[in-house]
Amino acid sequence: MRIKKNDTVKVIAGNAKGMEGKVLKVFPGNDRVIVEKVKLIKRHTRQTSQGSTGGIVEKEAPISVSNVILVCPKCGKPARTAMASLSDGRKIRKCKKCNETLGDDD
Repeated sequence: MRIKKNDTVKVIAGNAKGMEGKVLKVFPGNDRVIVEKVKLIKRHTRQTSQGSTGGIVEKEAPISVSNVILVCPKCGKPARTAMASLSDGRKIRKCKKCNETLGDDD
C-alpha cells in the first residue's frame, strides 16, 4: 500500500467524494483505511460500570484504499505516487506531479 498513517488523502469515489482528511489507521490486509471525519457511522453503546456513559457514538468506518488518492504536501494537489530506491537500498514514495519525496521517515 502506498498510503500510510498521517497522510492527507482525498476521497475520489463514493458518497464522501471530494472530502479530504488525515489517515487515522491503515488495514493493509483488507486494503482499507480510516480517514478522519469521512464515512461517519453511529454506534449504540451500553453504559459500563466504570462510569462511561452509554448512548449513540459517531465514529469513522473504514473505506477502500482504491477510493482515496494521496494529496501531496508540497504542491497541495491530489497526485499518484511512484516508488523510488535510494542508493542505500531504502524505498521512498515520490509525487508524480512535482517529483517531491513523500514521508522521509518511512
